Amino acid sequence: MTTLAPPTTEPNLTEFARTNAVNWLTALVLVVLHVGAVAALFFFTWKAFLVAAVLYWIAIGGGIGMGYHRLHTHRSYRVPRWLEYALAICGTLTLEGGPIFWVATHRLHHQKSDQDGDPHSPRDGAWWSHVGWIILGRRSHNDTRTMAKYAPDLGKQNFYLWLNTYHYLPLLLSIPLLAWLGWSFGGMAGAVSMVLWAVCVRVVLGLHATWLVNSATHMWGGRRFATRDDSRNSWWVALLTFGEGWHNNHHAHPTSARHGLAWYELDLTWLQIRLLQWLHVAKAVRVAHVNQVPVLPAPRQRSAADSL
Repeated sequence: MTTLAPPTTEPNLTEFARTNAVNWLTALVLVVLHVGAVAALFFFTWKAFLVAAVLYWIAIGGGIGMGYHRLHTHRSYRVPRWLEYALAICGTLTLEGGPIFWVATHRLHHQKSDQDGDPHSPRDGAWWSHVGWIILGRRSHNDTRTMAKYAPDLGKQNFYLWLNTYHYLPLLLSIPLLAWLGWSFGGMAGAVSMVLWAVCVRVVLGLHATWLVNSATHMWGGRRFATRDDSRNSWWVALLTFGEGWHNNHHAHPTSARHGLAWYELDLTWLQIRLLQWLHVAKAVRVAHVNQVPVLPAPRQRSAADSL
């Protein structure tokens, strides 16, 4: 499993979220996006809907599933550097933070899943695991220096250092392009429709879909493997996230590029990786099997570093 122990000379990463302070900037952005998503219902066009759907697939299926999660965090496969970088840029379009922040948080989640120190465990409350950990506590999305200590493989590359700090730029730069595209289809109304659907609706749905992996798939669903956490398989979360909902499978075999292990567990992200493998673009692809017994880590003993 690709995990990294937190450095003992730095504050524990979960301290960033374990306070009652509200991240007002993050909260404001989320409110604006949700208001825009509701407003989009009054500016519906099929063109805007289709563009939003394609961008949703690019951002969630490509940026999060193939990129941030299975490639950057777990190194389940290898691709050329240019494609690795491209997937990271796609990941920023979700507004879930830069690659270093996302990878560091997720590796810590695997280290301490549903234990003290898990950044987003439902054992601390369903609301907390879904969105509370994002809007409360220290905002660390742009704290590249600290976060890089938890993802040193990414922290060695200047591209990831820059992208993590300015992760919001690709999305901001996409807005005038989308507005121009909408304008070319339908004037001002088309521009408004395109931005509301391809940005607000898409980002809001993508955020909640990803957050459901943190919350719902640790509360509801089946458990094929007896992991030392509450992870579960959820077919409906898998549909929303292109395969990320087979979470119990993933926690049992975290470095597997395939999460839907049974033939009936649809995993579109795996099919995309498999296509790249067939094209000889993806290499060193790690794949677990449905009957494979997971190698579980030894129970983690609480150390002095946890109290730092």
